[in-house]
Amino acid sequence: MSSFAVIDPATGTIHAEYPAATDAEVEAGLGAAQKTYQEWSRTTTVAERAVLAKRLADLFVERKDKLAAIINREMGKPLQQAVGEAEFSGSIAAAFAEHAEEWLADEELEVADGLRTFFRYQGLGVILGIMPWNYPYYQVARFAIPNIILGNTVIVRHASQCPESALALEELFRDAGFPEGAYVNLFATHQQISTMIADDRVQGVSLTGSEQVGAIVAEQAGRALKKCVLELGGADVFLVLDTDDVDLAVKKAVMGRMGNTGQSCNGSKRIVVLDKYFDEFAGKFKAAIAGQSYENGDFGPMSSDSATKFLASQVQGALDQGAEILVGNNEPQGNVFTPTVITNITPSMDVYSEELFGPVAQLYKVSSDEEAIKLANSSPYGLGSVVICDDVERAERVGNQLDVGMVFVGAYDLSGADVPFGGVKKSGYGRELGKVGMLEFANKKLFRFAK
Repeated sequence: MSSFAVIDPATGTIHAEYPAATDAEVEAGLGAAQKTYQEWSRTTTVAERAVLAKRLADLFVERKDKLAAIINREMGKPLQQAVGEAEFSGSIAAAFAEHAEEWLADEELEVADGLRTFFRYQGLGVILGIMPWNYPYYQVARFAIPNIILGNTVIVRHASQCPESALALEELFRDAGFPEGAYVNLFATHQQISTMIADDRVQGVSLTGSEQVGAIVAEQAGRALKKCVLELGGADVFLVLDTDDVDLAVKKAVMGRMGNTGQSCNGSKRIVVLDKYFDEFAGKFKAAIAGQSYENGDFGPMSSDSATKFLASQVQGALDQGAEILVGNNEPQGNVFTPTVITNITPSMDVYSEELFGPVAQLYKVSSDEEAIKLANSSPYGLGSVVICDDVERAERVGNQLDVGMVFVGAYDLSGADVPFGGVKKSGYGRELGKVGMLEFANKKLFRFAK
């Protein structure tokens, strides 16, 4: 079987297979991206490139149903969520198109000698993006669109189970009017990825993926003196500290855990509840998770056989070490994994420091804000967090002590098309989206003028 294949995780049906790129195709892709950077990116304005991004935004919306069907087949995303992902990707394109000139305007500096001094933000060259399967459009959009508007060109190596969404994206960029070489899709092998990272034409690398792969890419990029941005997952906490509405807190926790069938980097994986609310919350959360319906499209299959088996092995390991299942049976039917809640987890268990990438929640009880903070920070990951607390000043104090890149107060996933995203610790480094994300791969060129 080809290394790039569409295998429906709901049925196991192999819909299509695609050959890996030849070395000649990789060289042609590198050459095209470099040529377009030199001949197009450096001779067009931010405004001109933003016009194409606006057209791209429209195409995401116009083709949302077709795009949704592709990723439903590739990785099992429920159709309604898949349509939402295509629409959000369009929102990202529209946001960058709208704000690019403002975000990339020259930044004047006040200096002691009074000489006119400013930063000008320009592209660096070819940027390689190594993309994951869990958000096939959104992850690519937040990487590729700002870089191309900035003045870079991009080469995208999508996940091996997402070849058709990869081709659909390449078509979108082309139909929006971007020239050949501005956005290059390559079904590259691992060795070819390494070769591209080392190639002098590539000026940076962005990876969204696992901690293990991130370490490899960072090492290779470091040897080649290339900047990289890494988003490597997380074990985000959902802290319930102070609320007059436990029902609403439960609803938000279910959203945080079950979105994308639990296969979201910043999903709420550890639900941490203050003891005064714990019994009521636990009972209602258990019932809400048990009420999730595969048939009604509340969640989909796990993305692949290997993902299902790995999650089941993690849950079984936790049970073997003394954890307890409140909901679920750890007996997936094919790749349909029954939504699950586990509790009585202790720091000595492997699962205490692992990321559970699927519809499995860990439920903890704490007796104070300090205990909640300590538990939250015990994870090796530090992507995002949710703090449910009616006292917003208290929520901010707690959030200020969390070792994470993002704190959402009052709700899960307060993300936006222009809101920066990223983490700390083993969740990676760098940011995407917003102005700060747009500048990650910018040449921050200094200008100084003599009197």
